[in-house]
Amino acid sequence: MAKTNAAFMSGVPELLVLRLLDRQEMYGYELVRTIKLISNEAIALAEGVVYPTLHSLEKNSFLVATEKQVGARTRVYYRTTAKGKKRLLALESKWSRVSEGINSILRRIPCPN
Repeated sequence: MAKTNAAFMSGVPELLVLRLLDRQEMYGYELVRTIKLISNEAIALAEGVVYPTLHSLEKNSFLVATEKQVGARTRVYYRTTAKGKKRLLALESKWSRVSEGINSILRRIPCPN
């Protein structure tokens, strides 16, 4: 699996985490696995990226955390707040604009062979 370009990925963890948590509540490591699985391993965010993202989103009231007992362990589950849903919509709009711009360039500028 190729390494992900850190500069290119700026802002992506926040977008992906909010998107997944808008669908259902999850705990940190579950997010790590789900992102890797759904992206067909194209995106592999380390726990050292996901957990700080979760804490930052929670601090800014985009997420709320709930501790739940699962067997013998306690897990912290996260879900989006109304403010988080608005943030997600804003990020998705920005991502769509950038993505469309990149695709437009890729379509119009032929790749030399």
